[in-house]
Amino acid sequence: MKRIIVLFAFVTISVLVFAQNEERYDRQNDGDIRTLVGQYQAIGGYGGLYMQYTRIDDRDAFVFGARGGILLGHMMSLGLGGSGFFNDLQYSSDLGTDISLAGGYGGFFFEPILMPKLPVHVSFPVLVGVGGVSVVTVNNDEFWEDTFSSEASDAYMVIEPGIEVEVNVTRFFRFCIGGYYRYTSEVTIEYPLGNPIPYDILRGFSGGVTFKFGKF
Repeated sequence: MKRIIVLFAFVTISVLVFAQNEERYDRQNDGDIRTLVGQYQAIGGYGGLYMQYTRIDDRDAFVFGARGGILLGHMMSLGLGGSGFFNDLQYSSDLGTDISLAGGYGGFFFEPILMPKLPVHVSFPVLVGVGGVSVVTVNNDEFWEDTFSSEASDAYMVIEPGIEVEVNVTRFFRFCIGGYYRYTSEVTIEYPLGNPIPYDILRGFSGGVTFKFGKF
């Protein structure tokens, strides 16, 4: 929670600082988008890769994925995105092996962009879609012969709003630092044996970085 508070405080300060200069930038550059190394006009879309840290079942977890979209002017992007995730292994005495929660989700996203003409600005991506999660067991009798199997699984719906501080590094590359909240429908699987997992086990905050490549 402290990380989220710090992130939102940083975003708020950034918005206040750069909002003061937006009008001056517009006058100087005749509406052009500015980057750290130049300026240009938006002409297309982008593809992005991201990595995030979160907590699932009170254990460290990692989210990785990609999204791609088209730009409608400078103020909005629309597209598709997908993520995969897994949390740290934990030994289950019931199953006699290590287990992990793993899965993924994907769907449609829209992304309003605030003050896109500034070299550093803010965007608000929102993903709406579906996903699945499984209890995965790991047989690691021999390190080089690890095998994985799904013991139980369930599907769910997800909505994931976020806020990103975005830097226009070059004409074709943007770097983002973001915070997100993952809200899912109720998950109903038994984990590990006969013990129902909390219905909200996948809900929570995450934070990470995104690398966008394209024609902005």
